[in-house]
Amino acid sequence: MELQDYLTILRKRWVSIVVLTALAVAGAVAASLLATPMYRATTQVFVSVQGGSSTTELLQGSNFTRQQVTSYTNLATSPLVLGPVIDEMGLDERAESLAGRVTADSPLNTSLINLSVTDENPAIAAALADSIADEFTDVISELETPASGGDSAVKISVVRDASAPTAPASPNTKLNLALGLLVGLALGVGFAILREVLDTRVRGEADVAKVTSTSVIGTIGYDEDAPQHPLIVQSSPHSHRAEAFRRLRTNLQFLDIADRPQSIVVTSSLPGEGKSTTTINTAISLADAGSRVALIDADLRRPSVARYMGLEGGVGLTTVLIGKAAVEDVIQPWGNGYLHVLPSGQIPPNPSELLGSQAMANLLDKLTRTYDIVLVDTAPLLPVTDAAILSKLTGGAVLVVGANKLHRNQLAESVGALETVGARILGVVVNQQVRKQGDAYTYYDYASHTSTGEPVTPPAGRRGSRALRRSAKDVRPTRPASAASRQPISASQQRGEGIAGLWPGEPLSGSSQPGSGDQRTPR
Repeated sequence: MELQDYLTILRKRWVSIVVLTALAVAGAVAASLLATPMYRATTQVFVSVQGGSSTTELLQGSNFTRQQVTSYTNLATSPLVLGPVIDEMGLDERAESLAGRVTADSPLNTSLINLSVTDENPAIAAALADSIADEFTDVISELETPASGGDSAVKISVVRDASAPTAPASPNTKLNLALGLLVGLALGVGFAILREVLDTRVRGEADVAKVTSTSVIGTIGYDEDAPQHPLIVQSSPHSHRAEAFRRLRTNLQFLDIADRPQSIVVTSSLPGEGKSTTTINTAISLADAGSRVALIDADLRRPSVARYMGLEGGVGLTTVLIGKAAVEDVIQPWGNGYLHVLPSGQIPPNPSELLGSQAMANLLDKLTRTYDIVLVDTAPLLPVTDAAILSKLTGGAVLVVGANKLHRNQLAESVGALETVGARILGVVVNQQVRKQGDAYTYYDYASHTSTGEPVTPPAGRRGSRALRRSAKDVRPTRPASAASRQPISASQQRGEGIAGLWPGEPLSGSSQPGSGDQRTPR
């Protein structure tokens, strides 16, 4: 991870960092308020060597006392000193307990010893400090007295008596707040980084790149109103999501120019990642660009294309596969006439067998010879095997990944399922990606305006209907006719043996009047 990655984590996880820091500071405040105030009284003694008239003897005595001071400081908290103090003051505690409240230290390169005592009562703290200093003086004198008799060579003098403190030594509220702030920040930053490292959800292109080398051919932003407006390309053509679908359309058109797939399966790993709406909006975008598009709802378990597009879904793919209708009788025009939709039909008991049948292969072959591109919406990869089966029958698969919904191991399993059957993975589409203002890549507005500067209000989306088919005659695509579209309709097609007359201004197979693109029921 680079510095920019850490800054991104801090910016993304700042709420948790602030919360943990606030909790740590609150804990420090609570600890300070609940702690019992303790007072510290200090007395100071001086260690010297008696005797010595010459300078050399005085210097030797001074060096001796400095060497002995370290031993004397350790002796100040021993039972030899504290035991008599406890007896003298009538304390109800042991010497080991009192030693925890007594500290002895010596300033560097001095012969001074500071004796400090901490207690809840400031007067008792001062009395204990003075009593310990007196007893300490007696013990040192006794220990340094020669065995042969005589006076001790070391003299301990009290140079500062203890006084009752007026302010408690602990708790130190300012210090506790500073420590709480530092600890909270450390915990917050550590938690944010750990959470980011352990987070296995796919949130963008970088996470996809950790799993597969397949290119991300489209990124669709998150829109909380998407469930209410699934056909965003039709209902709001100037929105950010609509433009994202147009970019996806462009990338699809430039996939493998030498071996461009004419049929594409669009699937996902799990339900709810937006594969159906992605397929529909992509199909609408391709049709708007003048491509002849066939959209097949091959999700024979939870079909949704007909419901989203306002079409009759009672007859469709399953009806054709079991031989009860011809595809030209049940396929339905939508929008400007360049898009035709084949709904799922009745939900069968054996979806996988139907989709892997020879009838499905023949149907796909027939449609790819008639349309510029065939999009197939099918079931998710992980729950069922339908998508893997269809991927072998088509030119490849586009995998839709729902941001913040899918984990990297699930994406790896889906990619592995396609690679196991030898399917061609054309690309990955990251759907519902949340973009924030502080992200490296954000959305930019470049909406259409009128000559007066007012933003253009897009017309309300229209369903596939007679009125829309009639209006398609007035709004013809500007794309130049391809060679295939300029070819005359064959006699077999005119007899209804193929899918004839499916384009704007031309009749469906079996229709007598041009432009009568009504939805037909199977014979």
